[in-house]
Amino acid sequence: MEGNNSHERFNGLKVMIIDDSKTIRRTAESLLKREGCEVVTASDGFEALAKIVEQHPHIIFVDVMMPRLDGYQTCALIKNNQVFKSTPVIMLSSKDGLFDKAKGRIVGSEQYLTKPFTREELLGAIQAHVPGH
Repeated sequence: MEGNNSHERFNGLKVMIIDDSKTIRRTAESLLKREGCEVVTASDGFEALAKIVEQHPHIIFVDVMMPRLDGYQTCALIKNNQVFKSTPVIMLSSKDGLFDKAKGRIVGSEQYLTKPFTREELLGAIQAHVPGH
C-alpha cells in the first residue's frame, strides 16, 4: 500500500458497513480500505448502534434485510438520535422496488443502493453525501 497515495482520496474517512452477510462486509471493507477509509463493520442493528456511539462514523451503509433489527429500524433509530441524525445513511438491498425505496426515504435514509453494488456506486454515495470528499 505504501507510496500509493493517489488512491487514498478518502483518507481519515470513517465508514460503517452494517450487513449480516460476512461476504458483503468483507467486500465493502477491502474496497473502502483501498481508498484510504477507516472501516467499521457490524453484523446487525444492535451491534451497529453500540459501535456508532463509540466510533462516530462519517457515513453508514446498512443492509435492509437483517435479523432482529432490520435496516429500516436501524436507520430510524440513528435518525432519531440528535447526535447522529445528520449522519448520512445509505440503504443496501437486493430488492429494487419503489416501495422499498420509498420506505428507505421515510425512515430518513439519504440513498438506496441495490446489491450487488459496484465500487463506483459505493464511492459515489460517499462523495455525494460526505462534504469535502
